[in-house]
Amino acid sequence: MRNEVPFRNIAQLVRDIVQPDEVDDMPYIGLEHIEQNTLRLNGWGYSSDVNSPKFRFRKGDILFGKLRPYFRKVIRAPFDGICSTDIWVVRAKKGLDQGYLYYWMASQDFVDFASTGSEGTRMPRAKWEHVGRFSRPYIPLPEQRAIARILGTLDDKIELNRRMNETLEAIARAIFKSWFVDFDPVIDNALAAGKPIPEEFAERAARRAQLVHGKSSLPENIRRIFPDEFQDSELGPIPKGWEVGQLGDLVGFLSGYAFRSRDWRDKGIPVVKIGSIKPGIIDLDTVSYVSEQVATQASRYRLSPADLLVGMTGYVGEVGLVPPTDNLPLLNQRVGKFVPEKNGTESLGFVYCLTRRPQFKAEVEAKSHGTAQANVSAKGILSIVVILPPRPLRELFNRICKPVFDRILNDWAKSHILTALRDTLLPR
Repeated sequence: MRNEVPFRNIAQLVRDIVQPDEVDDMPYIGLEHIEQNTLRLNGWGYSSDVNSPKFRFRKGDILFGKLRPYFRKVIRAPFDGICSTDIWVVRAKKGLDQGYLYYWMASQDFVDFASTGSEGTRMPRAKWEHVGRFSRPYIPLPEQRAIARILGTLDDKIELNRRMNETLEAIARAIFKSWFVDFDPVIDNALAAGKPIPEEFAERAARRAQLVHGKSSLPENIRRIFPDEFQDSELGPIPKGWEVGQLGDLVGFLSGYAFRSRDWRDKGIPVVKIGSIKPGIIDLDTVSYVSEQVATQASRYRLSPADLLVGMTGYVGEVGLVPPTDNLPLLNQRVGKFVPEKNGTESLGFVYCLTRRPQFKAEVEAKSHGTAQANVSAKGILSIVVILPPRPLRELFNRICKPVFDRILNDWAKSHILTALRDTLLPR
């Protein structure tokens, strides 16, 4: 049996304290910039944004959130910078691979051990002296590097899928903006027909004229669905024949089920709550659970992959798709589900791109109320004023974008499997 080696013998805690104004405008990482349980950085600030003492870190250092360690906020620094003092900066001691140490600290058993030794009730913080006693069998350096390389390959694929999904969504949203916000096809048709261009679009029309040289960039069968002139409306010039209406003219709405406090369980059927609403794809790692019996009572609120949800409390206006999963979740109160329009396509691609625009979230927030926590009603969401292109055009957009969203959900499912595989391998 291999000898056990304690964590304190292989890792060193770096406490390079600096004042933000003593360094150049370096990247700053706080706990809010590290995603919970995904081993991923979701952004960063800058030293000019903060003023209290921080820790300096180097590219490749391990950053471990010691505040509420059960959130499993662990990353490898992608650059030099400074971070919150509630984040440990850790480097491997001589004879240990930094990548291997990172996966050691990212494993659930290490996080659980750190959590059991935390101090504080409301704001528990992991203690370095406690985690120093955590041990694993000693592994020679070549094996450490091999393990880190294998796990790193899984993470690289997960990250590649994430970036691909961002690109795919950006493509769908760019088409939406071109067709339904900037009205590029209508401008092209108007230029080709010699029709007048509203002043609001004159500058864009001039650029389009140089870009397409008087010809539409769309295939003929798509181009002719768009009109070649504009009309006035309460929202300003819009394509002729289009209407101004409300979001409720496009979709129905289902508010979630009011589960009782005694319904919650540690395991069972997942329930999507307001904290699970993340832009793009719903976060199924932050759900709660109910029993099969309770789920049967709430069966009307069972969700399906590609359902489009919106936050109604706290995260008002945030929207996301339900990902593929074998254990289909239920919808909790204060989370809404957009229901496809009657006699229309089952795809909500048009509505997804519409509601993912920052303007939609701003309008939902404007209709919300409450001081401690923002709340918005289903009526308030559905009353948002929108431009209504003809149904055939919306359905065309949905057909074009359906493969894009299918690929996004499929890639998410693959990454979910790879993540589960990585997390299974970590403690082994």
